Amino acid sequence: MNYLKNIEELIVENEARRKANALRDNSSTLLTYWNIGKLIVEAQGGEKRAKYGDNLISEWGKKLSEKYGKGYDKSNLTRMRALYTSFPIVGTLSQQLSWSHYYSILPIKNENERNYYINLVILNNLSVRELRREIKNKAFDRLSYADKEHIEIISNTNNT
Repeated sequence: MNYLKNIEELIVENEARRKANALRDNSSTLLTYWNIGKLIVEAQGGEKRAKYGDNLISEWGKKLSEKYGKGYDKSNLTRMRALYTSFPIVGTLSQQLSWSHYYSILPIKNENERNYYINLVILNNLSVRELRREIKNKAFDRLSYADKEHIEIISNTNNT
């Protein structure tokens, strides 16, 4: 019996399970936050009327953060709302990006620029820190004008 080989097999199996569990947890979190954002927009009377519903987010943020913790305070509820309004079709959310990745991308208003950074994360498996560095260094701005137009999010069939 090759004990070292058996240990390596157990480690590989465990790492695969950990990655699958992390991906499933991330997917669940993103879907939950997207749905919370959708409900907030609906409760506010739609995306265009949301300015009138800022008190709603404040009120709910207080109640939810008291009950479930800081992750559901006013600022995070606002980000969840932004997640929904930026990505109104849930299928456009890449499961390869974490909430922290999206948190970093949400302030970017230009859809092509957001898509560029999402693709950068997918193609290069960037950490949140690396993504923030690319945004800070304005990687998108260094593209040629033609390359900045009509950037679509690449398919995330290459789940690792």
